[in-house]
Amino acid sequence: MNDTPTVQSLARGLAVLHSFNGERPRQTLAQVAEVTGLARATARRFLHTLVTEGYARTDGSEFWLTPRVLELGYSYLSSLGLPDIAQPHLRELSAKLDESCSVSVLDRDSVVYIARAAAHRIMATNITIGTRFPAHATSMGQVLLADLTPAQLDEFLETASLEKVTPHTLTAPADLRARLAEIRRRGWVIVDQELEKGLRSIAVPIRSGSGRTAAAINISTQTSVYSTEDLTTRILPELIATCKAISHDLATTELS
Repeated sequence: MNDTPTVQSLARGLAVLHSFNGERPRQTLAQVAEVTGLARATARRFLHTLVTEGYARTDGSEFWLTPRVLELGYSYLSSLGLPDIAQPHLRELSAKLDESCSVSVLDRDSVVYIARAAAHRIMATNITIGTRFPAHATSMGQVLLADLTPAQLDEFLETASLEKVTPHTLTAPADLRARLAEIRRRGWVIVDQELEKGLRSIAVPIRSGSGRTAAAINISTQTSVYSTEDLTTRILPELIATCKAISHDLATTELS
């Protein structure tokens, strides 16, 4: 007989989390109940608790996990797959350009860093895996927001706190909509001191096999080192090449 004490409610909650995977990224209440073996009423309580705490979202009929699950530990990073795929490409790019580069995903009104290769220099912004920044003030955030549907973008602009982080931060919804339309048209963006004074970054989308934006990749530099022209002529081609390599590997993994 196993005398090890357990908390049944925690075990059930973990079962609900584990019911979501690559084959079942979105599930109805009935599907979660079937997979976990829980009663529908019990599964409903756990799912709505996850939604309330920000670990899941729902459209009223289906549920799906959010990147906030990253905060529970590195197990989510492993199941996601993208960090492991991106990391060697990021290291190669960072070493080639001697600049920091990162990959992040969108979680409501924030970006969450899931992979990073840092240049060997002191930066004012201390960024690690799991770091969150307001999406509207970052290059990766704007790239990710540009892929939202019109309804999703409307919801974001209605609910997000568009804080003016620096004097350069875009906060007017009309200005942000115009920026996002430009990103959709040309496929990349430069954010100039909108997150931090003296920090300039350029970002492009990482595409899944379906062509949708799965994540964003950026390179951050000091304004004293690279002008915006330098970023487009010297950095952007290297960034796009790395992005294509990651997107290719990601699509290959999705097919396997």
